[in-house]
Amino acid sequence: MTSDRLIFADDAAPGQVPVQEPDPWILMVVDDDRDVHALSRLVLRNFRFEGRGLRFIEGYSGADAMRLIREHPDTAVLLLDVVMETDQAGLEVVRFIRETLRNRLVRIILRTGQPGFAPQQQVIMDYDINDYKEKIDLTDLRLVTAVITSLRSFRDLMIIEHSRQGLRKIIHATGSLFEVRSIKTLATGVLTQLVSILGLDESALYAQASGFAVNGESGRMRLYAGTGRFAACEGQSLEEAVDEGILGQVRQALEREESLFFGNAYVGCFRTMQGSVNLLYLKGIVDLGEWDQELIRLYAANVGLAFDNLLMHREIFETQQDLTFTLGELIEARSNETGNHVRRVAESARALGRLAGIKGDELDLLWLSAPLHDLGKIGIPEEILKKPGELENGEWTVMREHAILGAQLLKDSNRRILRMAGTIAAQHHERWDGAGYPQGLRGEEIHPFARIVSLVEVFDALSHERAHKKAWPLESSLEFIRSARGKRFDPRLVDLFLDNLDEFLAIRDRYEDRQAD
Repeated sequence: MTSDRLIFADDAAPGQVPVQEPDPWILMVVDDDRDVHALSRLVLRNFRFEGRGLRFIEGYSGADAMRLIREHPDTAVLLLDVVMETDQAGLEVVRFIRETLRNRLVRIILRTGQPGFAPQQQVIMDYDINDYKEKIDLTDLRLVTAVITSLRSFRDLMIIEHSRQGLRKIIHATGSLFEVRSIKTLATGVLTQLVSILGLDESALYAQASGFAVNGESGRMRLYAGTGRFAACEGQSLEEAVDEGILGQVRQALEREESLFFGNAYVGCFRTMQGSVNLLYLKGIVDLGEWDQELIRLYAANVGLAFDNLLMHREIFETQQDLTFTLGELIEARSNETGNHVRRVAESARALGRLAGIKGDELDLLWLSAPLHDLGKIGIPEEILKKPGELENGEWTVMREHAILGAQLLKDSNRRILRMAGTIAAQHHERWDGAGYPQGLRGEEIHPFARIVSLVEVFDALSHERAHKKAWPLESSLEFIRSARGKRFDPRLVDLFLDNLDEFLAIRDRYEDRQAD
């Protein structure tokens, strides 16, 4: 079995990636005493925790605190005075943060120089704070200790929140994997989903990275999808597109058939149920943490299932295609036709449907059901089907029954394609003006797919020789189509057909009739 190998690579420049200073922790100080601000800055001027310094945000009233926390929701620690413009200003800020903004992450340390206005036990019981200190107790060491303790708590809460959001993104991303119907769409979407899962913003290298997908056949891997600087590399071999460093990591993962982390790079290797091997390559500007690595593993485990789903859907789709086209061609062969009428009608119907605004699965449904438009001819006697020359009135009456027969053969099917084929079979001889058969439907009472097939089928029949007629010249066929606009055919479809005639002539020429031996 051919292996499908999927590799993503970044667009990082050769050499070592420059180390960037990590963002500082945001420390907000709100106090109406300017000396408190000065002392806090002095004590914490060289403070660092886990390699990150502090960024001071300062306010002098409860109103300042409410405004600043809105502007800086990622604040890690808030040193908040209780008594400012009012005796309860600080406590009102706490309620605003926790209840109005619903910010449960920021660590709030209340500080007061007048403990009698807000007794410690009552405040701790009634307000969602993390520490309560009298200013006189906040010596240099105790202030540093309080900030470190709060930062540890904030860090742990952020890890939990990041995990929660990451898992939510995993669920969303995994679900979308099973919606795609193209291997190229799936491959190019995986990198985007990984970026989202890791929560990287637009300024991060991940978001600016270039990536590509590789499919391996007969041991040779070629790019079939690319983004960024690899967008122009489709069709190239993997060796032509990437450097030796990436090649070495990919080969190591392939040999061991397991997912590997190389510092700030990840190569995910997993085998699908159908036996194909897939690889994901992702590289960033910082080493991936343990949780980031676990998120990637969780997501990558579902990529293999998505490829299984895609390959299974493709196999079902191709099987349905083979069945409908083969059956349609058998019906045409019974009519003593050996050409490509069925193929031309299906391709022309898909082209006209696309021009009419039909998309996605609906367009595929039209394409797959169109070949069975004349299925009912299976019940028409051969002496009528193969009769040379014009049919007599009685023979036309019998021939017209093929529309009803086709609908009856397919009406009880549980398969969407066959049910739609039955609708087309029943209605493709109806007319826009209501003078058609078998039901005399008019206008939009006729299913859009049947209206489309009616037009392209008549054009093809006029343009090619049949048992009872010679092929018409192109201009004669087009004149008939024009004259039937708004009578036999949907006028909008006629306009789309004529405005894009070259596309339909190209289909006609691409599928020339096969000559009988």
